[in-house]
Amino acid sequence: MPYDFENTTMLTDFYEFTMANGYFENGAAERIGYFDLFFRSIPDGGGFAIAAGLEQVIAYLENLRFTDEDIAFLRQKGFFGEHFLQYLRDFAFKCDVWAIPEGTPVFPGEPLITVRGPMAQAQFIETMLLLSVNHQSLIATKANRIVRAAAGRSVMEFGTRRAHGASAAVFGARAAFIGGCVGTACAIAEREYPGIPATGTMAHSWVQMFDDEYEAFRRYAELYPDNCVLLVDTYNVLKSGIPNAIRVFNEYKPKKMGIRLDSGDVTYLSKTARRMLDDAGLSRCFLVVSNSLDEYIIRDVILQGARIDSFGVGERLITSRSDPVFGGVYKLAAVETDGRIEPRMKISENVEKITNPGFKKVYRLFCRKTGKVMADLIALAHETPPQADGFEIFHPSFTWKRKRLSNFYAKDLQERIFDGGKLVYKSPSVEEIRTYCAEQIETLWEESLRFENPAVYYVDLSRPLWDLRADLIQKYKLAFE
Repeated sequence: MPYDFENTTMLTDFYEFTMANGYFENGAAERIGYFDLFFRSIPDGGGFAIAAGLEQVIAYLENLRFTDEDIAFLRQKGFFGEHFLQYLRDFAFKCDVWAIPEGTPVFPGEPLITVRGPMAQAQFIETMLLLSVNHQSLIATKANRIVRAAAGRSVMEFGTRRAHGASAAVFGARAAFIGGCVGTACAIAEREYPGIPATGTMAHSWVQMFDDEYEAFRRYAELYPDNCVLLVDTYNVLKSGIPNAIRVFNEYKPKKMGIRLDSGDVTYLSKTARRMLDDAGLSRCFLVVSNSLDEYIIRDVILQGARIDSFGVGERLITSRSDPVFGGVYKLAAVETDGRIEPRMKISENVEKITNPGFKKVYRLFCRKTGKVMADLIALAHETPPQADGFEIFHPSFTWKRKRLSNFYAKDLQERIFDGGKLVYKSPSVEEIRTYCAEQIETLWEESLRFENPAVYYVDLSRPLWDLRADLIQKYKLAFE
């Protein structure tokens, strides 16, 4: 029987069960732990990423439950006792969750989500949190790169048939819209998220089905006089496709008309097509281009003078083909003993894998004069927010690299999502997230928007967090000498 993907409780790595059982058997299931979800590097070597996937995280956490079928499956594995299985049967989510809102530009090392709660619960939810945030943040980030490359021209997401499964197509379309795409080819995406327009016209098979190209175009124009976009590269773009399109447009005079190119040298073809259309008095006819596009190809054809009004981008967007892994991780940062927070951190020979300990907050510092971002600060949760009085920040990798800031204000990036397992956050609509994302990108400096060698954005540690981190590293070092 197909799995009920409305209940994703069992969509997890099996070790989440073995660890939860271990906590339960050792009396630590209810001990309070703190986990951070963060990522280590920006895809494609970019200057920033875009947080996405929180709405799906919320839906998952609200519906955590184990069915009789789930319990029966776990019982037959032979790993777990009946007391633990009863614990799962009675499972009721009761963690606190904080998160950076979707659409926010984010940077490596920052806790995108912080979870505080019983260890067995806070640990168990790791897989689905990472799955949701890693996938959608990856696609939103890639989509925004492509949209910025288009320099004001619209970009549509065309990747449904190349997505890695059904949910990847739907959530990928959602993430692409957050990143700036104006619509999607995925019909169900609009049904599930009404703010995302589903668009589409014809395939080459429509043209091939009729005896000749003109007849195919004529029939289409009769059916869709309000939005007639003709695919002109089935046979020969310049000798038949565009001449036949011009003939049909002049005969039927659709309210909205366009042509789409899906192959060939789109720079040359678009220039020639634009001239032919203008000479025919069809200056309002727009040109759409598709066919294995990405931000670099789009940037190049625009620099070469291509006359393109909008782009349809498929496989290289929906799979983020050039860098297909976001790389988010979920790490224990602290535990509680008698109400006292005890920091934990991972030590590694790979410096980039050393984690930041403790219960933390993330502040973004904005220049009061320009409204632009100045730096982000990761601080311990009990610290007073930074003030604009010559505040000094420390780069986590270079103790000598300090910077004094003034005339700024600080914004706490994380918002409370769950309080003791109760949802206290209202998710914005996908349109609101998209608008917010565009507004927040406007606060970044242009140097951070470069595709190659973008300026490194400061994500610094507060002095107390820096000292805590250094003390724990020294403590672990001494323990293993």
